[in-house]
Amino acid sequence: MIILGLTGSIGMGKSTTAQMFRDEGCPVFDADAAVHSLYAKGGKAVPIIKAVFPDAIKDGAVDRAVLGQHMRADPIDLKVLESFIHPLVSESREVFFKNHKDADIVVMDIPLLIETGLDKAVHHVVVVTAPFKVQRERVLAREGMSVDLFDSLLSRQTPDQEKRKRADFLIFTDKGLENAREQVQKILRELRLKT
Repeated sequence: MIILGLTGSIGMGKSTTAQMFRDEGCPVFDADAAVHSLYAKGGKAVPIIKAVFPDAIKDGAVDRAVLGQHMRADPIDLKVLESFIHPLVSESREVFFKNHKDADIVVMDIPLLIETGLDKAVHHVVVVTAPFKVQRERVLAREGMSVDLFDSLLSRQTPDQEKRKRADFLIFTDKGLENAREQVQKILRELRLKT
């Protein structure tokens, strides 16, 4: 099994690219979806977050906007949150691997792949990228997004230029969906030829 680590900064098109890998038959572990599940009503993270940030729980689920305010207000809060969320996401990842043990290529869609050191746990790092101007336009078009929030999110991520240096493969998303799909197919062809 070849494990690809798929990452990219906010607004680069990583989620769309992950779907392209799915369309090509690759199982994809979506770290964001795993976190959403942990935060949902009945999710494993709800009781822990309720104990630390009680105001972030609404109707038995985590209110991400309130939780986000805590994270931006005090960087220590982010470290506290990560200390119990990362192990829970790891459990989800282990279940994913058990369920897809026969796949030839799997994709780990992890926004903070490099930041968490998980780039060392994959065979190849795939970075989804686009020019900063394109990234900025995409992100600022999102509902509820502001320049300050965009800057805050970027400050917590490894810069795109650094991610590119650490990539085994780059997927450029500023030339349209079909162009990006062709890049995904090319990567998979190359990897399958080597096995």
